[in-house]
Amino acid sequence: MKKGKITVCITIAIACFVLAIVMSMQFKVVKETDITSIETMREEELRTELANWKKMYKEAQEQYDEKSTKLAEYKEKEQSEEESSKLVEKELEQINMYLGKTDVEGQGITIKIQDVNNQDENTSEEDATKPISAEDLLVVVDYLKLAGAEAISINGERIINMTDIVDVGSNSLIFVNQQRILAPYIIKAIGDPTKLESTLLGNGGYVEELRNYGFTVDIDKGKVSIPKYSKEIGHKYIQ
Repeated sequence: MKKGKITVCITIAIACFVLAIVMSMQFKVVKETDITSIETMREEELRTELANWKKMYKEAQEQYDEKSTKLAEYKEKEQSEEESSKLVEKELEQINMYLGKTDVEGQGITIKIQDVNNQDENTSEEDATKPISAEDLLVVVDYLKLAGAEAISINGERIINMTDIVDVGSNSLIFVNQQRILAPYIIKAIGDPTKLESTLLGNGGYVEELRNYGFTVDIDKGKVSIPKYSKEIGHKYIQ
């Protein structure tokens, strides 16, 4: 029994000795540790970490600004393209209007010229005067153009720069845009009604001359509707 107790005591003593040595070493390490150095290392780490966060924030802000700028440019470009498209459409519409490719309406005058020979079937050949000719209609159209007419038609045929107004055959049949027209001749013009009318009715105006030949010419002012040019506008020789 005494031998066993001695063994236990020795074991405990050895354990206490080892523990004492370990604790002594730990105290020595702690004693030798520079607390200021540790705090300095932590401060530097925090500064580095803060610098990294600032750097990432700056990069994110730069990317945000770049995307915002591009988005603004896209919106501006989209609006610009939309405005350009509307402008092109408007210009195309105006071009088609000037070319006579659209129906138009506006203030103007309507001229009705009644051929004398069609007024009275009993009119004798001696009393009959020459019928209205294509040249007469051309002169009226030219007067209207000089007065600033923006659109003209004869019996529903739109007059454009390429329009032909001609007499065909011995009976002086009148063709406009390759279409035969018959009396009464209804000429419509859009423009300043007063100016258009006064140009035709003024001293020496062509309406006076037509009336002197015995034709009936009536002019009404008001809203006028003129149809578009129905044929294709093209060129055979221009390249």
